Amino acid sequence: MGPKAATLCLAVALILALIASPLRAQDASSTLSGTITDHTGRVVPNVKVSVKNLATSQPAETQANSDGIYTISNLAPGDYEVSVSAAEGANTASVTLAAGASQKVDLVLNVTPPSSEVQVGNPAAAPAATLPNAPSTSKTEPSLEDLGFSKTEIQSNAAQQALLDKRTRMLKIHQRMGLITTIPLIATVVTSLNAGGKSEGTASRDLHVALGSLTGDLYGITAWYAIRAPRIDRTRKRGPIRFHEAMAWIHGPGMILTPILGAMAFEQKNDGEKVHGIAQAHGPVAIVTAGAFGAALVSVSLKF
Repeated sequence: MGPKAATLCLAVALILALIASPLRAQDASSTLSGTITDHTGRVVPNVKVSVKNLATSQPAETQANSDGIYTISNLAPGDYEVSVSAAEGANTASVTLAAGASQKVDLVLNVTPPSSEVQVGNPAAAPAATLPNAPSTSKTEPSLEDLGFSKTEIQSNAAQQALLDKRTRMLKIHQRMGLITTIPLIATVVTSLNAGGKSEGTASRDLHVALGSLTGDLYGITAWYAIRAPRIDRTRKRGPIRFHEAMAWIHGPGMILTPILGAMAFEQKNDGEKVHGIAQAHGPVAIVTAGAFGAALVSVSLKF
């Protein structure tokens, strides 16, 4: 072999060695991946995932995608600590990565339970029972497990859990709006005692009409949140909830009929006439409506 041929062979061997070196390093690197979910089985998207090499303390970070899946590549073989933290909870796991291997580590966010301490002598500090069909008064939202779903079913029913969360939020607003509505409702009933004057445009009569209109508007908002709250299959309705819904069939039509009869009575009074005809039913219908509404409010705070 001539000198030129020997030089050419040496150059080719050097180039191949340079190419093979990073390839061997790449083959020796490891990949870590997995899925982030919460305690109900729902994926948690866009959260930061951190890994730390326990031997070198070298950290690495990535972010899960919209499906809750994360991937970290080019990790050196060794022992690692994987951690994730989000509003839904946190978790940490240990894993050993072999050279050139792909390891999967799924993390379930552990929810920190609320404090169970109750002050002695303070009954108001005791946690209230949660009804799946009624607004929750505790810090913990109801889950599918409260409705009788098995853990296996819960893992595949993330959409149902989302519906339950939405229903709970809407019924909480329904409950608060119902309490707010009682204020102008009571004021309307009280001012009705002085709304029967004969002179047109009396202050007491106008105030009674204004309060009645406000009550009707607030009642409409309250009813909307109850009607639009999504329904959950396999939900059992308990005694108070069934009674609460039964009362709605009384105060619902009453809230529509009362202002109609009131407008008729208002016009007759302003014309200097005595209230007559079906307008005479304005007072009794209003009393029955207010009574049914009050009974519905009281029922959700009782167990029977």
